[in-house]
Amino acid sequence: MTKVLAIDVGGTKIVYGIVNEKGEFLTEIQRKNTKKDIKGLIGEFKDIIKEYESEIDLIAFATAGAVNIENTKVESSTPNLPEGYNSIDFSSLSKKTVYVENDANAAAWAEYKVGAAKGYDNNITITLGTGVGGGIIVEGKLLRGKSGRAGEIGSMKINYRGRICTCHRKDCYESYASGTGLKLTAKEVALSDNVFKTSIFNNKTADNITTYDIVEGLKQKDAYCIKVFNIWQKDIVSGLINLVNIFDTEMIVISGGMGEYINTKEMEKNINDEVVVSKVKLSLAKAKNYSGMIGAALLACDKFMN
Repeated sequence: MTKVLAIDVGGTKIVYGIVNEKGEFLTEIQRKNTKKDIKGLIGEFKDIIKEYESEIDLIAFATAGAVNIENTKVESSTPNLPEGYNSIDFSSLSKKTVYVENDANAAAWAEYKVGAAKGYDNNITITLGTGVGGGIIVEGKLLRGKSGRAGEIGSMKINYRGRICTCHRKDCYESYASGTGLKLTAKEVALSDNVFKTSIFNNKTADNITTYDIVEGLKQKDAYCIKVFNIWQKDIVSGLINLVNIFDTEMIVISGGMGEYINTKEMEKNINDEVVVSKVKLSLAKAKNYSGMIGAALLACDKFMN
């Protein structure tokens, strides 16, 4: 049995545990708060590794940011992690082999191997949260591109409404399809449509409408919230149509905190009404919260143990 110490690095917490080659957890999942300085964060990584190093075969990190083709370091800036994060040589953290993968790619691999996309050799997992991430599987292989940066779905251009993304560019998919995008759509509709005047949230300013307000309003059949949500779903569909037409994929898996609110049957129909390639299936993720850990561990096994 192969034992992999899987570590998922987030802006607020680090989650870790031992995973085997089947994607099964062999230990309880542990959590630590993410250190805010680079020295402290590296020390935290070393402490976690030291705790398990004698009983594991590999170490696998799932992390935000574009990972180099050698799977040893993060090359892009990651604003939710300490300055200098992209200078860490992860292979230097242990005498054991260390593997690093982008968290969205890792999640996609987990869904392919043990989750909703199992059995579909051509699939895409898209993560809808504060931002948008994605991983693409083509003929049973993770698409990484020439430098390891393939699958930056959130940076795809889908619209011309002039919306500024968190990357400071205009009209990225992330600025429409994410939770942040939903909030921006709520603001736009509040400022431009009279339906907001009769909303249960009309006592708030446009800037103060939250994604939670929209979700709550849907439960109460608020017309403003329904309109906002429908625009948001259409924006998500626009990007997915592009991806299906380009990759002729069999399955799209929706992951992330915002995914649970979408209407998958309606969205699947809307996509298939527009695509010019074969029809696609749409599903919510099954690996969910620990998909990054599972996927990184399985990818590390595939690379070093086969």
